[in-house]
Amino acid sequence: MFKHFSKRDHETAPDSKVIMLNPVQEAPVVQPAPEEDRELQRSLELKSRLHDALLDRLNLSVIDKVVPEELRREVAALTSEVLAAENTPMRSEDFRRIVDELMNEVLGLGPLEPLLADPTINDILVNGHKDVFVERHGVLERTNTRFRDERHLLRIIDKIVSRIGRRIDESNPWVDARLEDGSRVNAIIRPCAIDGPSISIRKFSRSPLTLDRLVETGALNAQAARFLRGLVEARMNILISGGTGSGKTTMLNAISASIDHRSRIVTIEDAAELQLQQEHVVRLETRPANPNGQGAVMQRDLVRNALRMRPDRIIVGEVRGAEAFDMLQAMNTGHDGSMTTVHANTARDALGRLEQMVSMMGMELPLHAIRAQIASGLHFILQLNRLADGKRRIMSISEVTGIEGDVITMQDIFVFRKRGKSDSGEILGEFTATGIRPRCADELIAAGVNLDHTLFQAGRA
Repeated sequence: MFKHFSKRDHETAPDSKVIMLNPVQEAPVVQPAPEEDRELQRSLELKSRLHDALLDRLNLSVIDKVVPEELRREVAALTSEVLAAENTPMRSEDFRRIVDELMNEVLGLGPLEPLLADPTINDILVNGHKDVFVERHGVLERTNTRFRDERHLLRIIDKIVSRIGRRIDESNPWVDARLEDGSRVNAIIRPCAIDGPSISIRKFSRSPLTLDRLVETGALNAQAARFLRGLVEARMNILISGGTGSGKTTMLNAISASIDHRSRIVTIEDAAELQLQQEHVVRLETRPANPNGQGAVMQRDLVRNALRMRPDRIIVGEVRGAEAFDMLQAMNTGHDGSMTTVHANTARDALGRLEQMVSMMGMELPLHAIRAQIASGLHFILQLNRLADGKRRIMSISEVTGIEGDVITMQDIFVFRKRGKSDSGEILGEFTATGIRPRCADELIAAGVNLDHTLFQAGRA
């Protein structure tokens, strides 16, 4: 048995978060609980013993080189052996389920794997080892998923962050990370997380959403989608604004699909999430400081370096600080067609946020000079909101038209007009043109974008 593996040749570090139990050790005593909870606890304890027995038999340094089907056979054989030794009968469907869970523990992220595989789930929220919630179609619901204990959850967190070279411990109790498919992960542990470790996972679809798909879901209409494609083809600089969970990165992925495949694109992110489909993409990612507080690579460093990489377009996943100034400089110095996102509740607030971030640079720039840079660098702002019914929608597509005095001027080209709420709680409304023809229409036509004269007719949904 386990002919491909040698006896495990590593010992758990003193500060390891993994509990090592003897496979035949009796289960720890638990407080009386309802029958369902006791059954769940017995299942978790059995899986814990099986997992620890598995770790004792495997050489983890070669586990990734083993064919999964062969590993599964060996895991099933070990499970049968332990169950027989404990005289614990098990139905075939329960046996298959526990083998699946053991495979997830060894090769994946344990209890999170079924949730990650469920295409209907958008967010996974772990509030301690006993409480796991998911969001489906904008609605939060509790799941039956549980971790064995806090150390089990900590081990899964460490597995996530270590894959991308990051760390989490008492001196650095929170971390931003990502999964292999680009899903965004935030984890925070004690002492900052009072009730135990917490994980927030924003899942990314295996098939990125397109503008056509967003039209089908009602996030915008076909006319606006055609207009957005034209903006990207004409190399307009676009800022996508919205609150947390409003779909900014999804929209950035969707509109970036219209970028010419002959363009050289450089992306800059804190945690790589973008799923660009072009062939010529260079992906850059920030790096946190090491335990000595050295070696940090900030977004601003990467933006400035990107300017030396002969980019046709620069895409910054999200501007949060002084890198906003460097991004505006790029937009104003020939890197047309650049895109980025920012946290803001309205398009006007997004401009104010940019002003604040540029001022974080430390230079005493006059406010008028900052606003002039914004007005000349940005062409359009897409405002996204997550409405009360959980749906994510584009609320407006606004053109930055210039500056008058100290005020940056804008005009809405498309807007979402609310009409009320249905009995089921759904927000009613339509996404329509305002009737205003964009000031840059001639530039779009010159760039080869075909603008139908009916595209901007007021009230056209």
